Order: sequence, then C-alpha cells, then structure tokens
Amino acid sequence: MSSDKRDTSSSPPPRSTVILLLGDIADTTWRMFVPTIGFGALGFWADGSMHTTPWLSIAGVILGALLAGALIWQQLKKVDNDK
Repeated sequence: MSSDKRDTSSSPPPRSTVILLLGDIADTTWRMFVPTIGFGALGFWADGSMHTTPWLSIAGVILGALLAGALIWQQLKKVDNDK
C-alpha cells in the first residue's frame, strides 16, 4: 500500500500565468470601454433631450476616453508599484 501525502498547508495554490493574464486583459478592457461607451450613451441621450446633436455625444465620448486613459494610467502605476 502506498500512502498518499498531500500538502495540507493553508497557503493557496499558485495561480496560473494564463489566469493572471486573462484577469489583466479583462481589467484593462472594462477600464477602456465602460467609461467611453457610458459617457457616449449619456451624451447621445442628452442630445436627444436637448436637441443639440451631435455635440453632447462627441463631448461624452471625449470625456469617457479621457477617463479611460486616467483609469489605465492608474492601473499601470499600480502594477509598477507592485514590482
């Protein structure tokens, strides 16, 4: 009979590189698209309400893109500080 000895320590198993990479991709993706699409849609709605087409839509997309850039910059700084 062989005895099956497993590691029973409380430390979590190491995470796969693929899982970490997919997590980073998902994190970057939401930071890029949610603000841009969200503010663009908000501008589109405001244009319809105030009859200012296309100016508030354009402003919303620009504002969303700037916010997306700031969120990605924050993410890069965090990754750089973690090294």
